[in-house]
Amino acid sequence: MPSSRADEMQIKAVDRSLRRAGIAPARRSPRGRREEPRDNGKGGSRVEIRPQAQKRVAKSRVEIVRVAEWSALPWLVHGFSTRTGGATTAYRPGQRAGELNLGFTASDDRENVEENRRRFLEALGVPDMRMVTLRQIHSSSVLQVDAENLDQPSSAEAESPCKGDGLITAEKGILLAIQTADCIPVLVADTKKKVVAAFHAGWRGTVKRIAENGVGKMRVAFGCRPQDLVAAIGPGIAACCYAVGEEVRSEFVSQFSYADALFHEVANSDPVKTKYPMLFLNQRAPGHGNVGPALHLDLMEANRRQLLDAGLRAEGIELVGDCTSCRNNRYFSYRAEHGFTGRMMSVIGIRR
Repeated sequence: MPSSRADEMQIKAVDRSLRRAGIAPARRSPRGRREEPRDNGKGGSRVEIRPQAQKRVAKSRVEIVRVAEWSALPWLVHGFSTRTGGATTAYRPGQRAGELNLGFTASDDRENVEENRRRFLEALGVPDMRMVTLRQIHSSSVLQVDAENLDQPSSAEAESPCKGDGLITAEKGILLAIQTADCIPVLVADTKKKVVAAFHAGWRGTVKRIAENGVGKMRVAFGCRPQDLVAAIGPGIAACCYAVGEEVRSEFVSQFSYADALFHEVANSDPVKTKYPMLFLNQRAPGHGNVGPALHLDLMEANRRQLLDAGLRAEGIELVGDCTSCRNNRYFSYRAEHGFTGRMMSVIGIRR
């Protein structure tokens, strides 16, 4: 995948510094090719992320990523937000247009977030639907939302006191909402029983099987059949940018027989070091420097495999959107922006 906007800007800054010093920067190496599909252990090929078509979107307009195939379900409302079209100016103050931060973060004004949520619902075409959120804790906890326990504040008020990382419901007029800024959002719908679910899957929640457990709860609570379920894995950090430590691999190896297929090594994930290796030489003894291959995790594939293990059909699982770190001009990315960023929302619900 292409390098992120932050990487490009960093390389250009180094290029300018070298030119000022009278040193001609080296030519950029060609971008890497996509990884070949690997066997998924279930008789099929590994599915690659399906990037959205490259289209120019006005920064003043709210942009929503949707699953095209789900348009055949008129009762279903869903969407993955981006960062365009909002009132927030905290994260990129130099921009003329604001951004669509949908999380009550410490750096943004509450009024901006409330206005952003109003614009998001308006763009979805459901301004009167009630949005239900969670205090996300990187767990496997899935909560059922119904008329009896729907007592949390509305989307324009304080965040929900409920803790967890998954929501399921069969109630009409409710939007289940998951907030992300690199973690993987997973939306699920039962095409026969009209039940919907939303899961927040960071690496810790993925190790705890949040998506697999969530499908299990749909089966117990509503009698859903896996073959009737469709799922969408939305924009999140992809394997190209998600470098992790050995401790993360150990966690996955302890839980999944296919864990090794989720990891691969990248010779050097730092684009500046790749282009200018001589600038980073050190005097440490061989084997004691901080260079070497970086371990990358495919968190999207990990959640796709969980959905398959839960009984969903491979053709019923869609991977949509882009890598949030590569495309942090379009999405908020915690990693690409070093923690100073907004939040997107992935929502799903049943029309009244």
